[in-house]
Amino acid sequence: MPKLFFLMNLQHTNVNSFVHSTALTQTIRPVEKGAAAQSGATNERLTSKAPSPAMYLFIFGVWLAAIIWFQPRLFQLLDMAYNWPSRIALITFIFFIDFAWLYGVYNLTVIGFAAYYRFFSKKGTEQLATIPLLDHPPIAILYTTCNDFVEASVLSCVQQDYPNYQVYILDDSSDAVCKMQVDQFAAQYPGLVQVVRRPDRKAFKAGNMNHGLANVAISEPYFAIADADEILPPDFLTKTVAVMENDPSCGFVQANHRANPGSQSALSHSVGVGIDIHWKWCQPLRNDYGFVMFLGHGALLRRKCWEDMGGFPDIVSEDLGFAIHARENGYRGRFLENVICYEDFPDSVRAFRIRHMKWTRGTSEFLSKKMGWLLRAKNITWTEKFDILFPTLNLPLTLLYFVFMLNANLLLPYFFGFSQDVTLVIGGQELRMPMVALDPGFQVIYSWDFYLITLMTFFAPVLSFIIAMANRPLKLFKFLSHSTVLYAALTPLSSIGVLTYFISGKAIFLVTGDSKQTEHRDKKAIQGWRAQMRDGWQQFMGKSHPDTRIVQALEIATGLLFGIAAVIMFQISFMGLCIAFLMLPMLHHVDWDNRFVKKLVYLPFLLILLGVVLSGFSVFGMKAVFFGYGFHF
Repeated sequence: MPKLFFLMNLQHTNVNSFVHSTALTQTIRPVEKGAAAQSGATNERLTSKAPSPAMYLFIFGVWLAAIIWFQPRLFQLLDMAYNWPSRIALITFIFFIDFAWLYGVYNLTVIGFAAYYRFFSKKGTEQLATIPLLDHPPIAILYTTCNDFVEASVLSCVQQDYPNYQVYILDDSSDAVCKMQVDQFAAQYPGLVQVVRRPDRKAFKAGNMNHGLANVAISEPYFAIADADEILPPDFLTKTVAVMENDPSCGFVQANHRANPGSQSALSHSVGVGIDIHWKWCQPLRNDYGFVMFLGHGALLRRKCWEDMGGFPDIVSEDLGFAIHARENGYRGRFLENVICYEDFPDSVRAFRIRHMKWTRGTSEFLSKKMGWLLRAKNITWTEKFDILFPTLNLPLTLLYFVFMLNANLLLPYFFGFSQDVTLVIGGQELRMPMVALDPGFQVIYSWDFYLITLMTFFAPVLSFIIAMANRPLKLFKFLSHSTVLYAALTPLSSIGVLTYFISGKAIFLVTGDSKQTEHRDKKAIQGWRAQMRDGWQQFMGKSHPDTRIVQALEIATGLLFGIAAVIMFQISFMGLCIAFLMLPMLHHVDWDNRFVKKLVYLPFLLILLGVVLSGFSVFGMKAVFFGYGFHF
């Protein structure tokens, strides 16, 4: 039972990909000579309040208390070891349990402090936004697009109620139709909209913005960034400029976001509400208790801050790179909760998976190239470092979760399993099924308090959704069912992305809405099979694009392997997860609103809940013949 819950918690932590976990590395090209020299003077001028360490002191305090209370029982498991491989399997199991508790406490604490912030904080950022402007400095709005131009989005950029701004469409499109749409739109707003195209696509989005700011938008003291599918509210500039003008230590203002209510996507209607809830609970409190992240769009940035660091880092995920280097230079970020932008949730599971792969390899890039720099940074407090690392580490750590799954579901049964029948009673008839159970020595952690902390760890990642939709239980059930198939099933895909990044050392910017990125697909026309295999392997290692057959085959193989283990060991919850593993690559090719899919997506979550309930009965001594010995423990 405990293994199942910890395993499921580790999968559900992928819900935190709503955070837009990102990567960075400082590959910076100076924009102006002397910018680096000016940063020292900037540091002396700027003063910004450090966040309160209370939240992370509480997190680590509660976690250490749990370790002290439960660790002696966990160490008793080592008495079962009979050789070094079996001992290593048990040590690995104990380590992951401890680690899962840390993330469980973290998720619960964030929700608790978010509630405190909402009801008792003075909300200084919101107050700054209401101060009337005495002057209206010129603003540049950078609308970035790459074969994903959305007219409604750029229209929101030109309809601001601020009196002094210029819109620059930074067009990296390769598709002639998209370029024509951009030019036609710009022609409708002469003098207000300017199209900027560069001779190459180096450094992805970061290079596009650096080119625009260094060559075209060169005089505005502030610039806003809007993604291709983003809708800015009319007062976006008025309120964000007010914050900047009234706080010279502010390097950027990040606006709030919600899923676009006008989206026609069935997938967006099913799980887009998660964006709204996540931003509501997990972002505002960072003004006082953590690190405000620049999330790449829907934000106003100070040009001087950009100049001091020599431009955006030339990497896949320039946003967090900008944020941490701004902080090291003495600036701070502010999150403006009452300015709400709308963004489209990916309109298909394919687009969702492409975005997730970009994030996964991007955060792996951060761990590889920038984590050491962050830990040594002198002007970033440890509270801020923890607040960066907890969500950022979440995606790359999925590979470790995958190792845990292998250990818990294959190695432990191999070393400590024994054959036992489980009895099912159907219509008065008994049906015996062989299964593999674990050594009774695991009973040392089979107690009510261990069960409760397991439940806490299991439900913590989705607690904000449970609170937000508690008065709408049917909607909550639908959302958790749908998000289980999407987020909890991402472990194989995430693991592939992490592993291939650390082998290849490459992070490629995959544009979610760009269907023209086809260079990853197999070349069949003129190549022989050996060339196809070689190119396919190179594409797999370099991009791990979810379109490729090898990626989908590995996901299916994982689902089948663990599914067989779940049947043999009679693990109902884990079987639900394995079905989700198999469904996700299938949904890559099938519409979300398919009649069959609409019904099948509920199965994984129903099985997970059934396993949770039956395990709970077993803990409290209600061992009916239906579930025999229990679920492993």
